[in-house]
Amino acid sequence: MTPIRHVRGACLAGLLAVLVLVGTFVVASAPECTTSCPASASVALLEEAPAPPSPTEPAALNLIPAPGAVDVNPDGRVLVSASRGAVQSVEMVNDAGKEIPGVLTPDGTAWKPTVQLGYGRTYTLTVAGRGPGGMPTRQTSSFTTLTPSDQTRVYLNTVGYTPIQDGGTYGIGMVVVAHFDEPITDRAAAEKNLRVTTSPKVTGSWYWVDPQTAHWRPQNYYAPGTKVRVQADLYGTQLGDGLYGEQDEQVSFTIGDSHVSIADDTTKQVSVFDGGKLVRTMPTSMGMGGTETIGGTTLSFWTPPGTYTVIGKANPVIMDSSTFGLPVNSRLGYRETIPWATQISSDGIYLHQLNSTVWAQGNTDTSHGCLNLNSDNAEWFYGFSQPGDVVEVRNTGGAPLRLDQNGDWTLPWQEWQKGSSLHQ
Repeated sequence: MTPIRHVRGACLAGLLAVLVLVGTFVVASAPECTTSCPASASVALLEEAPAPPSPTEPAALNLIPAPGAVDVNPDGRVLVSASRGAVQSVEMVNDAGKEIPGVLTPDGTAWKPTVQLGYGRTYTLTVAGRGPGGMPTRQTSSFTTLTPSDQTRVYLNTVGYTPIQDGGTYGIGMVVVAHFDEPITDRAAAEKNLRVTTSPKVTGSWYWVDPQTAHWRPQNYYAPGTKVRVQADLYGTQLGDGLYGEQDEQVSFTIGDSHVSIADDTTKQVSVFDGGKLVRTMPTSMGMGGTETIGGTTLSFWTPPGTYTVIGKANPVIMDSSTFGLPVNSRLGYRETIPWATQISSDGIYLHQLNSTVWAQGNTDTSHGCLNLNSDNAEWFYGFSQPGDVVEVRNTGGAPLRLDQNGDWTLPWQEWQKGSSLHQ
C-alpha cells in the first residue's frame, strides 16, 4: 500500500519578498505560493522605521559656567557641549579682546579652552551649533572670574633656600621646602595641592615649620636613583580669606648615590660612606663646648648632635662671628676667609679647611661649632658632597640639633607627621 505523503511548505518555494515603503511603515508582502497555502502563511509584517530628523530642530547646547556667572574660579571647568546636534565652533575672548584658544572634539560634542584663564576677567563665548537635521543655531554667553583680595606665590627650594634645580641630582636625605611669600591661614587647602610623587613610591609627609613654610621628607632616606616630582597646583586655590594662589609651580629631580658621613666626637673622626662602603676617614676638631653671654644672648660653642644634610658649599667662604651675635673684636670673635667649606646647618656649621688646627684634629675640640679638617680632606669632601647628603654628628655635648638649624631628620617620624595640617 502506497503511503500517503503530505506536502508541507511547498508554498515557501520561489518566494519573492517585496518591500513597499508606506509612510513610516515597511510592509512585507505575503509569500507567493505555487500551490495552495494555508491561511497562516499570508502574513503582513509591519516594522516602525526611524523618523527622519526635523530640519527645524535646533541643537541643544550646554555651557559651563552658566551664562552670567560671577566669581568663577579661573582654574575651574569651562565647557561647551551638545546634548542634541553638534557644536560647530566656539569663539572665546576676554574683556581685552584677546582670543582664548580651545579644542573641539572630532564628533563636535564638546569644546574647552586650552589655556589658563585669568583672575578678574570677563569672558564672552560665541557658540555656533547645528541641529540634528542641519538647523543652524548661535548662542552668546559671558561670565566673570573672581578677583582675589591678595595673591601668594610659592617657591620650591632646598633647605638652603636656593631653588631646586629641575633635572638636578640630590642626596638621599633631600628635603623639599615650599615657601610662600604670604602667611597661609588655610594650610590644609595648600597642603592638598602640594604633591610629591616618587618612583619607586615612598611614604612622606609635609611639616609646617612656620605659617609661610612647609618641609617635605620621606619616612626613611630615599633609595639612590629615585625619581621625585614636586607639584604646587595652587593657581585658583583659596589659601585664606581673600588669598589665592598666584601660579602653579613644579620641579623634578633624581636622588644620587648614597653618601652618609658619621662625625663621632668620641673618636674625633669623620667616617664617610658611599653606598654603605667606608671610603674615607678624616680627623676633625669640633665645637670646643661652653657658652658665652653677649648682650643678654647666650651663645653655645658645642656642635649640636643630630642628623644634618648638606645644604651647600663655597670655596672660599667668609666666616664672620658677628653673623651669629659674637662681635669680631670680642674675646672669641673672628673674621676669616675659609676655603673648601661644605655647609650643613642654617646657622653656619661647616666642614671646612682650617690648617691652624691640624694639631688638634683627631684629638682635641677647638672650634666654635664647625668641623675643622686639613686641606686634603676638606677639598676631597667638598668635591664628594652634593646637597641632601646625610651627615650624622654623634656624642657631642650641648643641646640636640633643632629643626630650624636643618634638623628635619632629627625629628622622629611620628612627630614629623604631626606637623602636617592633614594629619589625623
